[in-house]
Amino acid sequence: MPEPAAAVASDPRAVPFVVADGIAKAYGGVQALKGVSLSLYPGEVHGLVGANGAGKSTLIRVLAGLAQPDAGRILYDGRPVAIPTPHAAGALGMNFIHQELAFVPSMSVVQNIMLGLPKKSRLGFIDWRAVAREVAPVAAKVGITAPLFANVKGLSTAENWLINICRALIRRARLIVMDEPTASLSAGEGETLFAIVEELARSGVAILYVSHRLDEVLRLCHRVTAFRDGRSIATIDKPDLTRAALVEAIVGRQVERLVKTTTGPSTGPAVLSVRGLARHPRVKGVGFDLRRGEVLGIGGLVGAGRTELARLIYGADSTDAGSMTLEGRPFAPRSPAAAVKAGLGLVPEERRAEGLLLTKSVAFNLQLANLTRIVHGRALPLINGGRRTSSSLKIVRDLGIKTSSVDTPVGRLSGGNQQKVVIGRWLLGGPKVLILDEPTRGVDVGARGEIHRLIRDLAAEGMAVLVISSEPDELPDLCDRVLVMAEGRIVRELEGEAVSRNAIIEASYAEPVLAGVTS
Repeated sequence: MPEPAAAVASDPRAVPFVVADGIAKAYGGVQALKGVSLSLYPGEVHGLVGANGAGKSTLIRVLAGLAQPDAGRILYDGRPVAIPTPHAAGALGMNFIHQELAFVPSMSVVQNIMLGLPKKSRLGFIDWRAVAREVAPVAAKVGITAPLFANVKGLSTAENWLINICRALIRRARLIVMDEPTASLSAGEGETLFAIVEELARSGVAILYVSHRLDEVLRLCHRVTAFRDGRSIATIDKPDLTRAALVEAIVGRQVERLVKTTTGPSTGPAVLSVRGLARHPRVKGVGFDLRRGEVLGIGGLVGAGRTELARLIYGADSTDAGSMTLEGRPFAPRSPAAAVKAGLGLVPEERRAEGLLLTKSVAFNLQLANLTRIVHGRALPLINGGRRTSSSLKIVRDLGIKTSSVDTPVGRLSGGNQQKVVIGRWLLGGPKVLILDEPTRGVDVGARGEIHRLIRDLAAEGMAVLVISSEPDELPDLCDRVLVMAEGRIVRELEGEAVSRNAIIEASYAEPVLAGVTS
C-alpha cells in the first residue's frame, strides 16, 4: 500500500506544488472570486481564512473540479492544468476532506477507506482480507484504532476524520484540503488531529487548512492566506503570523479584545429567558432574554454553536446544564413535540432534509404541526378536508407561495417557496417563539426580501423571533439586537445603531475575555 510522498528537500518551498493564479468565478451574476491567488508547497501547512462569503469554499470547489473558473489558471508542478472533474483532481493527487465527511454508514472501516479505489481480487471476488493487510499499516500510521472490519456507523466524528485521511494517503495524496476539521471535534480529538497534520507535513504532504479558529491556524500553519470579499488580501509567513495581523487582513482593520457582557434590563416583557444553557462541547453557558415583538439575531462563524443552541431550546437535544423559562414559567422540553405544544416553532437550517417531505403536497407540509386543528373533533380524529384546504390556501395567498395547487408536491417548488412553506406551517399555529436557522440560505434575492418582510411582520404582530444566520450582511437590516457567538459562548451583544456587518465580523473573530459575569 502506498506511503505518503517522500520527505521534501531541505527547502520544501523551492517549487510550489499547486498554484492558483488569478482565479475568478461568478454564480448567478455575483462575483464569488475576483482574481484570487494562492500557492501550495510540499511539506507545508497553509492556512486559508476569511469571513463567511469571502470565497474560500468557491476556491476549494474550483480546485476539486466541482466548478470551472471564469478566468485565471491552475499550475501543477509548474504546468497549466485543467481540472474538469473531481476524478481529475484525485488523479493529480489532490484530496478534499469536507466538513460533511464522506462515508457510507452501512460499510466497514476498510470498505470506506477503499471507496473508489482498485482492490485485490481472487476468483473474481474482492479479497477483503488481503486488502485489509495492505491498509493496516497506513491505518495505524494515522491512528485508526477501530477494527478494520467494524461497521463505521456509531464511530465518532474524529474516527471518521481519520478514515478520510487514511483514504487520502492510500490515494497517494500530495495535497489534502481540510475544511473546518475541528468544527465537530472535542479538544482531545482536536489535539490528535493536530499531531497527524504535523506528521503529514513532515512526510512531504501539502495541507490546505481552512478554519475560522485562528488559534489553530496560528499554531499549525507555516503560511496563511486571507480572503476578503472574493479577493486574496494577504499571505503572511510564520514569523509575522499574529492574531492581530490575521484579523486585520480578514476584516480590514484591527479588532480590540472583547469583554463578555450581560444583557441589560429588558425594555419589554421577556417571552423566552435562557440562563447558563450548556451541552458539551458546543454550547458553554449561554444566556439571554428574547422579548415579545423582537427579532433577535444570533451571529458568528461556522462551529460557533448557534445551531446546537437552537436544538437545545427546541428540545431536540438534552442539556448538560442551565435553565429556561417561557412566559415566566419553567420550560424544559424533553422533545420537539413538547416544545411545539408549549408554543415554539423551528425553521431548520436544512429545510429539504429536516423541514419538508418533498414527495408530499404543499398542504400536507403546511399542516404537519397543526393536525389537531384540522380534525373533525376529538371524538372523530379524522382530517377535515375542507378545513385543511381552506387554511392551506390562506397561507399560500398570505405568503405569496407560487404553486399551481396546494396539492402540488412541495419538491417541485423553488427554494424560496419551499422556505415559505416551512415558515407558513408555524403561522397556522401561531407560536409564541419562532426560531429560524439560516432562513434565506439558497433562496434568490427576491424571495430573500419577501422572507425578511415576513419576519418583520411577525414581530410587529407580537411574535418573538430568533434568527440564526452566518451571513453578517443579513442580520443588520433584519434584527433589533444581535448576539455574536464564538466557541460556544456569547461574546458580544449589539443593539440598535451598533448592529453592523463589520461589528458582527469583528466580534466573531475577536478573542473573548471572560469578565467573571454570567449570562
